[in-house]
Amino acid sequence: MSDIRHSLLRRDALSAAKEVLYHLDAYFSSQLQSAPLPLGDKGPVELLEEFVYQVPKERGAQPKRLNSLQELQLLEIMCNYFQDQSKDSVRQIIFSSLFSPQGNKADDSRMSLLGKLVSMAVAVCRIPVLECAASWLQRTPVVYCVRLARALVDDYCCLVPGSVQTLRQIFSASPRFCCQFITSVTALYDLSSDDLIPPLDLLEMIVSWISEDSRLILITFLNTPIAPNLPIGFLELTPLTGLIRWCVKAPLAYRRKKRPSLANGHVATKAAADSAGLDRDPHLLYSKLHLSVLQVLMVLQVHLTEKSLYGRLGLVLFDHMVPLVEEINRLADELNPLNASQEIELSLDRLAQALQVAMASGALLCTRDDLRTLCSRLPHNNLLQLVISGPVPQSPHAALPPGFYPHIHTPPLGYGAVPAHPAAHPALPTHPGHTFLSGMGFPFRPIR
Repeated sequence: MSDIRHSLLRRDALSAAKEVLYHLDAYFSSQLQSAPLPLGDKGPVELLEEFVYQVPKERGAQPKRLNSLQELQLLEIMCNYFQDQSKDSVRQIIFSSLFSPQGNKADDSRMSLLGKLVSMAVAVCRIPVLECAASWLQRTPVVYCVRLARALVDDYCCLVPGSVQTLRQIFSASPRFCCQFITSVTALYDLSSDDLIPPLDLLEMIVSWISEDSRLILITFLNTPIAPNLPIGFLELTPLTGLIRWCVKAPLAYRRKKRPSLANGHVATKAAADSAGLDRDPHLLYSKLHLSVLQVLMVLQVHLTEKSLYGRLGLVLFDHMVPLVEEINRLADELNPLNASQEIELSLDRLAQALQVAMASGALLCTRDDLRTLCSRLPHNNLLQLVISGPVPQSPHAALPPGFYPHIHTPPLGYGAVPAHPAAHPALPTHPGHTFLSGMGFPFRPIR
């Protein structure tokens, strides 16, 4: 590597950066022929940092800076290199060498160049670059993943109106990248503040992707070997938790932002709907997204069983539900319940539905006692009470229809309350039965 370095020092910045790529290609190709993985040599990374990211090796040395035109030319060279390299293993190693964070001062330049490269790949539809980026997102700490996500959102959802259509079109080109991108943006936009509410163009695009093929959410999970212990601090296998967070918190977050109030997922006034357009109304988009998420959760049991992971792997982690419930409780307290009762009810209804279906499908591994403890401080919600109570054993009384729950206002079982018996009120009609969905272990209230 020292001979290569001396030859590169005699070149201009762009020529040196270009030469580094081809030297690394030859180096890693030869390594892969003799070993399954390249040896732990820091020489390639040092060459990249010095000649691509302009971090001088000697103290006091002046770095060779690329101007804007040279940087654009370098990005084009990289795009063409990854497009022309036929061996996926070599592509992945070069991409990882270029952009894996090293915890040093070159990381800012590394992330900046990565954002520009992936943005260019989206614009010119360079599928190999997008596939490499999908793998990078899967194995890189989430703090860096959200930086890439923000760069793409800025380029395609904020800076130039209408450019989101370019990003939307990669759905058919690289579904694996789209899945990882959704997981990243749900980690970035957690609705904890008004600035972290996803842009409308981004929301609409994700809803359209998932509505077109809801299996998109599960691509990474279905095509990845599952490790016994998933690493902490990395993206989750699916964006399910993040999407549940979006749907549940949206009514309260938009109310906090003083948007039009929600009622069963619909806008409150015709004027507001007409001004935004029904197809782009965020409230309807979140309602549509919530339905898609529930539908994906319902098919998870089959996939978990096929992978022998049913009851062993929770794709919706209970530990991630805890901060979500705490945030809902905080928002409900922050908003005046007298002025936000519809939003609070809608948020809790969606939470109850997500918890119910996730538990029934095996995606959420917890007990009813865990749920009771978790939700004990939330405002009262009829549907949530039913969910944390769980199914009621079949009554021996023939007058009670199958699947009968105690009266909807009765406190959950386990709190010492005795369910009201319809026989004690002969003048009242019996409680109506609830509709069952196939595969559900208990009644399911229609989606609101």
